[in-house]
Amino acid sequence: MDVSSRIERALNEAVALAEIPGCPPRLAEAMRYAVFPKGARIRPRLCHSVAAACGEDHPIATEAAAAALELLHCASLVHDDLPCFDAAETRRGRPSVHKAFGEPLAVLTGDALIVLAFQTLARIEGKPERLAALTLTIAQSVGVPAGIVAGQAWECESQIDLAHYHRAKTGALFAAATVAGAASAGADAAPWRMVGEKLGEAYQVADDIRDAAADEDEIGKPVGRDLALGRPSAVIELGLDGALNLLHQLVGGAIDAIPPCAHGAELRSLMLSEAKRLVPAKLARAAA
Repeated sequence: MDVSSRIERALNEAVALAEIPGCPPRLAEAMRYAVFPKGARIRPRLCHSVAAACGEDHPIATEAAAAALELLHCASLVHDDLPCFDAAETRRGRPSVHKAFGEPLAVLTGDALIVLAFQTLARIEGKPERLAALTLTIAQSVGVPAGIVAGQAWECESQIDLAHYHRAKTGALFAAATVAGAASAGADAAPWRMVGEKLGEAYQVADDIRDAAADEDEIGKPVGRDLALGRPSAVIELGLDGALNLLHQLVGGAIDAIPPCAHGAELRSLMLSEAKRLVPAKLARAAA
């Protein structure tokens, strides 16, 4: 089974836990709506790629860790779109969860997906020492002091260091993806953290660029929100050319940080293809 199919199967099995009798039907529907149809799935793909590069020997752990990361990412999108944050009415080209199901259920959907991520991890069988490492790694990527919740909270502060904000809001889950991929394979995870941190920061810079320079139809969500809401942005701080240069530097740094491994070619290919995909089409055409 290919990686994409493994990811979708694991996510389907996780979300199905909310669809058994006794769960509020509209909550279960909203959870599935938030997770499917799939987005890029870059975080679980990164987790799988690192596990493969490290000689994956426990596929159940890899699949659970990857699914947990994607569930947490989907939860963050549900909450990020709420009127109290970005007030985004669309996501992936269709109504965001709060527009489709209402604000109260959107809050609960995000909460339920966070808990479901850890339920998914807890179901890993065998090699209990890896479960402990995976749970701690992924939990730290969500909470404080430097997880995605902390990253979102920086938007409520009067002074923000852009790199620190990017590392928490977006980089934390990417770092967790690389570390969890290695940990699920029983490899030394520490050297992989830098790969994820740099790639995650690159992804957030790319998101800033897309918000400033892409069309809504291209990215499936509102654009121009950073400027409208006064949010930290690499484009606002560095200009469009400066942000593009930073994006390329970060992707190059992430690739250079890949530790020696037997199966790293697929991982390098994934990172390069993602970097190209994230640049808005009109900027890519102008650079060609």
